[in-house]
Order: sequence, then C-alpha cells, then structure tokens
Amino acid sequence: MRRFAITPALIMCFATVLAADTPEGFTPLFNGKDLTGWKATGKMDVWGAENGVIFVSGGGGGWLLTEKEYGDYELRLEYKLPKMGNSGVALRTPLQGDPAYVGMEIQLIDDVNWKGLQTWQQTGSIYNVVPAKQIKNKEIGEWNVMRIVAKGRHIRVENNGAALVDADLADYEKEHAKRHPGILREKGHIGFQSYNFRVEFRNINIKELK
Repeated sequence: MRRFAITPALIMCFATVLAADTPEGFTPLFNGKDLTGWKATGKMDVWGAENGVIFVSGGGGGWLLTEKEYGDYELRLEYKLPKMGNSGVALRTPLQGDPAYVGMEIQLIDDVNWKGLQTWQQTGSIYNVVPAKQIKNKEIGEWNVMRIVAKGRHIRVENNGAALVDADLADYEKEHAKRHPGILREKGHIGFQSYNFRVEFRNINIKELK
C-alpha cells in the first residue's frame, strides 16, 4: 500500500474543499484560493483570498468584478461584516462607472450601528431604488446567507431566509431609470464593493437561468 504524509498544507486543502459548499446545479464563482476570474476597478492589493474566503481589507479597491458577464441567474453567497462595515453586491454592471447606478447594487451594511439610514440604504435593498422590507442581518462577526435571483425584470433578494426585495424593475423605471440606467440592463458583471473596513465573502455560487 502506498503511504503519504499528512502535512499542514494537505489539511488546509481538505478544509477548503469541505468549506466549499456548492449546491447541486450551481457553479462556484471563486476557486477558494486566489482571485482568478476576478478583477478590481481600484487597487487590486486591497483584495485577497485565503482559506476559502474572498476579503477586502478596506477602502480604495473600487469593486472586485467577475471577468465574465451574466444575465439571468440565481446567486448564493455568504458575507461577514465588522462593526460599521459597508459593502455591496453588484449585479449586471459594466466594467466602467459606479455599479450602484450603471448596474445595480444590493446593499450590505451594518444596519444597527450606522445611524440615519434611509430604507433604501439598508442591507438587501437595491441601492437608491428598491428598499428592503426588513432588516435581517445576523450579529456582527457572524456569517450571513444571501440569495439573489435576477430573472428578466424580476429581482428577488433573500437574507438569512427572509425575503427583503421581490421587485419588478418595470415598476421603478419611470422614477429611477434616468439616474439608474443599470436597472434597464439585461446582463453584466457580478462583484463586491470596497468601502471601509474588512468584509469577507465565501461560498459564492451561481446557477444561470434560461
């Protein structure tokens, strides 16, 4: 029988594989070890990957976007915020411009400690367009589970099992399309925002819809 040594590197490899929980029918957007397939609109050194996690260490990194564009899909991911943390998930965005306007931004923020937030600034909102129906973040430092479905003009956002947004974008075009032309887009890149403190993402999986 051929034998091999159990090394710390091998243990870490096994841990990363076990942590990568890819649901049936989904494809990982992150390989668990580096940022292959992603590129930043700001400083790339603000972004990193370790132990099955994509992280942003602070501001200055702009947005980390997928190299590939996506149209209709179900996106699942987990995120962890620090106190006063702020980030976002970009949907259907081009590479140039602010995804909150030229694409769509699903807001991620410490809803408890940021004061004076508008409803459309709360976690799960389509930023400045569709407010979240409720606040459903877990305690600071805990992992949150988000599910986003983009199917044609319909956008659904769930956070920790609760529906925060269930919107037909056609209902918002008259009021918001001039300032937010991104709500008219049919496809674009997916990404994460660099804003202030360290934010982490893991188990980032997608299923493209027909």
